[in-house]
Amino acid sequence: MPNIVRNVLAVLAGIVIGGVVNMAIITVSPSLIPPPAGVDVTTADGLARAMHLFEPRHFVMPFLAHAIGTLVGALAAYLIAATAKAPIAYAIGAFFLLGGVAASLMIPAPAWFIALDLVVAYLPMAWLGIQIGCRLSPGMAPAISGNS
Repeated sequence: MPNIVRNVLAVLAGIVIGGVVNMAIITVSPSLIPPPAGVDVTTADGLARAMHLFEPRHFVMPFLAHAIGTLVGALAAYLIAATAKAPIAYAIGAFFLLGGVAASLMIPAPAWFIALDLVVAYLPMAWLGIQIGCRLSPGMAPAISGNS
């Protein structure tokens, strides 16, 4: 398979796999940490209207969904890519970061959560995915600087 085709597939797979992991965590979230009584967590409008009822514990699962989804997506992209593995994994992190920025504009979460989410859940998780990918790929040196 030509490198360009494999790299495009790596990007698409990273986005899809990361998105599936994110949504799976969000889907099980209410059963692990129930939302406040009467809150509709299925729409951005419902979340926005009830945000004042949320406690810090209610933000654990959304953060984990964003971080783990990005990590898994970036790792998958790194492992699938033929060339430019680290840049492709970082592109997955940047894609999900843009989604996080969009979500922070649509859902008025507390500033501390938005800051934590945008700073920690995306590009650092892409970096971690690269590091894990280096260790899983035979013959690859760790990408300390992200140049693999």
